[in-house]
Amino acid sequence: MIIHEIVGNRADLPAQQLAGLTEDRVVLDNEQLLKRVQRLTTTSGRELGLRLANNQELHDGDIVYLDDNTVITVQAAPADVLVIAPTELETMAFVAHSLGNRHLQAQFFGPESEYGKAVMVVRYDHTVEDFLTDHNIVFTREQRVMPKAFRHAEHSH
Repeated sequence: MIIHEIVGNRADLPAQQLAGLTEDRVVLDNEQLLKRVQRLTTTSGRELGLRLANNQELHDGDIVYLDDNTVITVQAAPADVLVIAPTELETMAFVAHSLGNRHLQAQFFGPESEYGKAVMVVRYDHTVEDFLTDHNIVFTREQRVMPKAFRHAEHSH
């Protein structure tokens, strides 16, 4: 079976409809979430081909197949991340500027998020961990399913 589009998201299906379907999943890491063309195997062993349009990107919960009996969804594997949570604005600005010079992609979350406070999240990197430790920056290393995949940050000067 070749998949050409994302049908919707699991979160948007009514609970009653979801309960009546057999759910199969493809578990994808960060890099796989960004690939538009790839071969996938579901948790039940079904093989799929993926060929998405240029503007489509996979996210946790995306539905790639749906019929009257079956739904195949994307399950994002947790990413190894550093959750950076400085308590002062100046410290966050220092960290954002310093890590921005390394061209790391970051995701930001506010106090209303699952983190419960304002945080900056980056993919784990031992040099970043050392930088944060050396500067006494509050952070934790966690395994998290991220709302968006981390892309390589392109740049030019």
